[in-house]
Amino acid sequence: MSTPSASLVGRRFFGEPERTAIDVSRGALAVLTVGFAALYATGTEPTLRTQMLVYLVGMVALNLPHGGYEHFSNLRRRGLPFGARYVVLYLAFVVAFVGLFAVAPLPALALAFGTAVAKGGHGDLHVMDALVGTDHLTSRPQRALAALVRGGAVMIVPVVFWTETFYAFTGYMLNVFDGQLVGPAATAPTAFTTALGVGFGAAVLVHLVGGVVTGRGVTRSWLLDAFETLLLVAFFAFVPVVIAIGLYFPLWYSLRQSARSMVVEQERPSRTEGVSVVMAWGVLVVGALVTALVAASLWAVAPNPLAGASLLPGAVAFYTIFVCVIALPHVVVGEWLDSGRGIWYVP
Repeated sequence: MSTPSASLVGRRFFGEPERTAIDVSRGALAVLTVGFAALYATGTEPTLRTQMLVYLVGMVALNLPHGGYEHFSNLRRRGLPFGARYVVLYLAFVVAFVGLFAVAPLPALALAFGTAVAKGGHGDLHVMDALVGTDHLTSRPQRALAALVRGGAVMIVPVVFWTETFYAFTGYMLNVFDGQLVGPAATAPTAFTTALGVGFGAAVLVHLVGGVVTGRGVTRSWLLDAFETLLLVAFFAFVPVVIAIGLYFPLWYSLRQSARSMVVEQERPSRTEGVSVVMAWGVLVVGALVTALVAASLWAVAPNPLAGASLLPGAVAFYTIFVCVIALPHVVVGEWLDSGRGIWYVP
């Protein structure tokens, strides 16, 4: 008589781990949102120093390793010629983006913010495909709007609700490359921020109403999408922007992408097919060294690596630009130019 496998027993007692990860991501953001809302009700707010420390822990210790894993998971069965082209193209984008920051800091930062929107939104869309459901998104424009709304919450909601802090750190990031804020955001910040908020609110409304119409009513996938979308908006509205961004990527983006990976891996009999343990370890070590080299090169090229500020805000500004520099090829090379699979692959 056969006995159930350990994985099957685990699923019976603990549920499917990929769906548990999705539930944990929702729960984490909900708890933080309610907790900070309650904190403000008592007239209390964490100090900026505390917020910056949370950001650095979340982004450096918790989220950075996941980015490397996404590339490793994508490349490990693709072969050397493909992998070599992938790495060369990735590094070319890094060099070009650093060059853009050097000659035109403001457009580069705008592109960086757009990359964050694309990463958060487009990445989340694939998690929805794999685990949440997208039956109510029946056209490419709808899917694009869904990605814009999900990713827009990461950048647009904080600038509306945490305007002073958002602009302050935008200034620090520009100072790293001797740049400054110009245009409507500098000359009429209130009007600019209001316009962003109105536009984003309209996009959310069209996205949610459109899902009901094309989905022919209130479906399960629409309900989950609406809940997650509004949760993201509330999270970035109530949680201070520095903490919100620092914890969003490890507690939402990385956790959910890990859940998507588990779903994909279930269709493959071996997680290390074609890759030895030593080779896998070597690839990860080389990736870590290259990442450190990119950071060191950025430090050497930047006129003011710490933005002319004290250590903590300067470190936040520098690290954020570093993340932006590696995030652009992460999305463009790792997903959009990789039509065969991509870092957010869903069969």
